[in-house]
Amino acid sequence: MIRQLWTLSVHTRAFLRRYMPTNILLDAIRTRRALKWGVPAMLLAVPYLLAASTFTALIADGGPGWLNLLVLVCLWNTMKFIIMGPASLILLARIRVHEAVASRAERRATTELAKQAA
Repeated sequence: MIRQLWTLSVHTRAFLRRYMPTNILLDAIRTRRALKWGVPAMLLAVPYLLAASTFTALIADGGPGWLNLLVLVCLWNTMKFIIMGPASLILLARIRVHEAVASRAERRATTELAKQAA
């Protein structure tokens, strides 16, 4: 039973990761070229927060209960975009440090080769 639940959750995660627009966008932001767009992507949290507020108001006015699911989805997407801003800055800083170290090591190796050849 636990194995079936585990398998179902793995397949659900893979489906959501591959086909849901917010996950596609966040995966694109996590690439080296797009890390700089993490902070501006935080602005996408605002429409999701506004939608969650609207759905909550509709529920309070006697709307159907299934709107609670949409509120949860909107809040989840809001949190993903808010977290992605600082996370992208950390990832970008880490990658730039690695690139600087690699560049420095390459220059050192080139200098040593030039000294040995001379």
